[in-house]
Amino acid sequence: MALNFTPLLSFTFLQMGYHTSPKFSMASMHRCVSREIKNTKKTSSSPRKVQVTHSMPPHKIEIFKSMENWVEENVLIHLKPVEKCWQPQDFLPDPASDGFHERVKELQERAKGTPDDYFVVLVGEMITEEALPTYQTQINITDGIRDETGASPSSWATWTRAWTAEENRHGDLLNKYLYLSGRVDMKQIEKTIQYLIGAGMDAQNDNNPYLGFIYTSFQERATFISHGSTARLANQHGDKSLAQICGIIASDEKRHETAYTKIVEKLFEIDPNGTVLAFADRMTKKITMPGLLMYDGCDENLFGHFSAVAQRLGVYTAKDYVDNLEFFVERWNVEKLTGLSSEGRKAQDYVCGLAQRLRKLEERAQEKAKQAPTIPFSWILDREVRL
Repeated sequence: MALNFTPLLSFTFLQMGYHTSPKFSMASMHRCVSREIKNTKKTSSSPRKVQVTHSMPPHKIEIFKSMENWVEENVLIHLKPVEKCWQPQDFLPDPASDGFHERVKELQERAKGTPDDYFVVLVGEMITEEALPTYQTQINITDGIRDETGASPSSWATWTRAWTAEENRHGDLLNKYLYLSGRVDMKQIEKTIQYLIGAGMDAQNDNNPYLGFIYTSFQERATFISHGSTARLANQHGDKSLAQICGIIASDEKRHETAYTKIVEKLFEIDPNGTVLAFADRMTKKITMPGLLMYDGCDENLFGHFSAVAQRLGVYTAKDYVDNLEFFVERWNVEKLTGLSSEGRKAQDYVCGLAQRLRKLEERAQEKAKQAPTIPFSWILDREVRL
């Protein structure tokens, strides 16, 4: 991802209302037009809601300024020099070669053996990656770490630009593969990308770097899992080349997850009380997906339908979401924090006990998924797929 902030929060928890919690605060016309898809949520524009901005106390900006040298020494090391990075063309037929058309035919033959539901998930992942401009914008509106000029030499700005540049290859590679596969409706996909970037996203990070870095830690781990899952499934369907594509993207996401996780770990070291309050605040808001406002001009609940297919295939599930929560609670040693305020201790208890409560919702989600209908997806030429 892209802040894939992946692909993915499981749609399951959105459907089920997720969980209740205490409050924690930090101061063209297309054939699909005739479809009958019942839904209640419009996803082509941002829902109206109260938006909180600049929730971090101004004096805490100094914490992030003081971390500049640490970021240079401990975060920038997780970037790769451009000359050592893979590029999309490394995994695709070379249009300048004599055997280009033959290689495309081979790619399309392999793609014929891959089921439609897999392509729905792969397209959804690609679209999420392609909305990268939104994710860079999200970071650059964050207090204390924004790129003030667009070319700032600060460590925070250097990371953001280079992270964006690495992530940009993911959408490029998947987009070109899908174009060559002959299995999808590229115009509908392109419309979805434009709608999504135009809709933007409100991750409810409140311009707050504490919330933002917890969010990106979850998102990068989610995209690592989801791309790893599509690699595994591609291999099962006999397309080793596609498995390699998804796998190489997953490896990037893992590197990025490591970087963001280290930042939050450092924040727990510097400001444990403020960070645990932010963790609890972030979890009460849910780790909503960056592709939440997907729309193709047809299906007003497109993200929900795509996510349901991903859940059924095991690409990214409610279980993965809870597993990730448990992973970060342990990784950041949240249970062992000491010296907290009363509010901090409440936040600690809430975060540490949340996974157990979410497991019950996971069980209910599995039962609900057994009753899922079959619907058409414009991305795959209106072929029908079971949710």
